[in-house]
Amino acid sequence: MSHLLWKTLVLSPVCLGVAIVCSSKVVAAEIEPNSPTPQQQLISQATTEASPVLEQVNQYSQEGKNQTSLSQVTSVSQFSDVQPTDWAFQALQSLVERYGCIAGYPNGTYRGNRALTRYEFAAGLNACLDRVNELIATATADLVTKEDLATLQRLQEEFSAELATLRGRVDALEARTAELEANQFSTTTKLVGEAVFAVTDSFGDNDNNNTVFQNRVRLNFQTSFTGKDILNTRIATGNASVLPLANDTFEGTQTFNVFLGSNNSAFIDWLAYYFPVGNSQVYVAATGGIHSDYAPTVNPYFEDFDGGNGALSTFAGESPIYRIGGGAGAALNIAFGGGGTFKPSLTLGYLANEPNDPTAGQGLFNGNYAALAQLNLNVGDRLTLAATYVNGYHGANSALFDFGSVTTGVVGTRQANFVDTGNPYVSNSYGFEAAFKPSDKLSISGFALYSQIRGFGANDDGEVWSYGLGVALPDFGKKGNVLGIFGGAQPYLGSNTNSNPFHIEGFYKYRVSDNISITPGVIWLTNPGQTANADDAIIGTLRTTFTF
Repeated sequence: MSHLLWKTLVLSPVCLGVAIVCSSKVVAAEIEPNSPTPQQQLISQATTEASPVLEQVNQYSQEGKNQTSLSQVTSVSQFSDVQPTDWAFQALQSLVERYGCIAGYPNGTYRGNRALTRYEFAAGLNACLDRVNELIATATADLVTKEDLATLQRLQEEFSAELATLRGRVDALEARTAELEANQFSTTTKLVGEAVFAVTDSFGDNDNNNTVFQNRVRLNFQTSFTGKDILNTRIATGNASVLPLANDTFEGTQTFNVFLGSNNSAFIDWLAYYFPVGNSQVYVAATGGIHSDYAPTVNPYFEDFDGGNGALSTFAGESPIYRIGGGAGAALNIAFGGGGTFKPSLTLGYLANEPNDPTAGQGLFNGNYAALAQLNLNVGDRLTLAATYVNGYHGANSALFDFGSVTTGVVGTRQANFVDTGNPYVSNSYGFEAAFKPSDKLSISGFALYSQIRGFGANDDGEVWSYGLGVALPDFGKKGNVLGIFGGAQPYLGSNTNSNPFHIEGFYKYRVSDNISITPGVIWLTNPGQTANADDAIIGTLRTTFTF
């Protein structure tokens, strides 16, 4: 049969179908069709527009004059695509209408005039086969007619190769999925890591420090048992010691220095569990707990939980009030109201420094501790306020801002940390924190701290003050970058008549990629150690942070 005659036969049912076939819903599997050949494009156009039929016949006649005859097509399986005018297409369309085995494209379109690849058609046929098998299995076989079963059988035979290929692909995907599930690290645990490389040095008239290259690594295993809780098991290692400054002050402590080990020895530095109870959040720490784990510090873009993506110094990272005490304990966050513009909440927490020590004067309740109460208020999405109170007991030779380390401070002057070095003392600390974000490109935050010290010896009382203000420009120069400037007075002993220790810090976090950032910055300390006429100290740091 000549090529021209064959195409004339193909078009004859097209003309009839245009007159009698009504549109109905049909779907194709989400597989992109192959690029149609010129012949396929002509056939597809004939099903969508009745008027160009004669033009297509003329095209076929001209095509027959210029091309040699092709061999006769004797089976549907020999077509590369299935057209809306094909018997197989119409048979499947009829099955779809009666059994609802396909609902349409995900966007709700029908595309009844669109040609299908044989694999798309096979996917639709497979859906109808599954639907009919389901009806038979549920004892509703009487709904399936013998004619439809015969049609399905014929379609299976015509598209046996495509059905086998699709099922083979599904089996292969299921096998690969099973393999991935079997080799997955954990169904409930994910690893969140951070590595910090830091080159830092201090400068001044009497500076004796050398340039150092330090590191710290944190590997946090986050485990969820219910999907709403989280168990944090963090392993840390590093060698970042604090640059020594005049009068043994702690003002030069940077966030990557907050590490209880040395010489890259690894250990579990934080073990804590979060879980909800109603509209409240419960926090339980077995070791390494700090107040900023559960209490909002209200210092966006500067606070990063002493990680490598916030401020450089511990002073600029958060108010020193959150660095009073630490260790093991529990906390509770209680939200009030049902939302709206004002969103108040209450935070309560208790941490003990040495809860594992059963000796006299130690343990969970008889040793060093810090109890926190904080009232939080969010006003819309732009303003956050917090009022904080911390009551602490500190044994002899314990630092006030010890962060759970007991014997050393992590912020402030030595006089502010060791008001009474020979006797235990009690601290009552009051803080106020605020953050205002007038736009997405500007954030202003600050804090004020007053701590009253009551010692158990003669003339052991004292007052500690601190305050700070920061301005952050998020997405400065590039999305993910942060330009930060922070200034204030580090914690100092108020009874000391010497000059106050001021702190000015500037840094620029440049986001190299989603997982790498580089942060150059400078810290300027005036009157370090709370000593009048002391040489200023300038600390320069280049920090690189890898997160994964």
